[in-house]
Parts: sequence; C-alpha cells; structure tokens
Amino acid sequence: MLPLLSDFLTHAGGAGCGDPDASFFGFLGITIAIVFGNMGAAYGTAKSGVGIYSSGTLYPENIIKNIIPVIMAGVLGIYGLIVAVILNGKMNAVGYGTYDGYAHLAAGLSCGMAGLGAGLAIGVVGDAGTRANGMQGTLYVSMILILIFAEALGLYGLIVAIVLTQNDSLCSTVKA
Repeated sequence: MLPLLSDFLTHAGGAGCGDPDASFFGFLGITIAIVFGNMGAAYGTAKSGVGIYSSGTLYPENIIKNIIPVIMAGVLGIYGLIVAVILNGKMNAVGYGTYDGYAHLAAGLSCGMAGLGAGLAIGVVGDAGTRANGMQGTLYVSMILILIFAEALGLYGLIVAIVLTQNDSLCSTVKA
C-alpha cells in the first residue's frame, strides 16, 4: 500500500523532506559543475594552445603575450571547482530535502554549462585571435575584449550557481 501524501508531509516535516533521492540530485549537480566546467577549460586551453603554437613558429616574440586565452580558459575550471566545493559543503545527511537536491542540481547545471559554453568561445577566439595577432599586432586589444566577454559567460553561470545555493529548504530545522 502506497503512503498518502499527507502522511509523507507529516512524517518528514515538510514537502520533500527525507527524500532518499534528493542527495542523488545534489551530487549530480556537483559532478556536472566540475565536469562540464573542466571540459570547457580543457577545450579552450587546447584550441588556444594550437593557435599559439601555430603562430609561434612564425612570430615567436608573441608567444608569451598570446598566453592570455589559456589562462582565461583555466579560470573556467576554477569556477566549476568553487561551485562543487560550495555544494558539497551544503550537503548533509540529515535534513537534505528534494528542494535542496533540485536547487543544487540547477546550480551545477548553470555553472557547468556556462563554463562549457565559455570554454568553447574562448577556444575559438583564442585560436583565431593568436594567429591573427601574429600577422596584425593591432588586433591584440580586440582579441582581449572578445575573450573578456566570453569569460563573462562563465562568470554569469558562477553567479547564478551561488545565488541558487543561498536558499535552504525547511528540512534542516526538522529533527530526524
């Protein structure tokens, strides 16, 4: 016999409290934040690195100056790590409800997917920008501005993820 919803709410202390699947979604959010953030960082680093090496064979004086896209791509992995640590700190065995699990999943998705998208943009711009910068030095400032706007996409995901982790369900006040 299936329990009634009212029995669930009364026993657990609130909507979704005590749901054994809630922690699955929370840990999934942690995983998505770190995996997709680092996938974006890896792609941006690899793609920009190819452009640096290609341009560096003809214009070796620009190698150090063109390392900026690689640094900016690496920051995306740090964003994912920050969100993963925040989410892990918010998870506890007692009082972790469905609301918390879904909120943490949404936080992981927002940071991870924004990091992936920003990494793709940084990789493409970094590759083309470093090659073009070798041939025309005046394009450096334009490349940096485009990279800043691409990095901002990852930063927006980090901000949204932090905002999503600020609210807790009422389950934490419930004693098991």
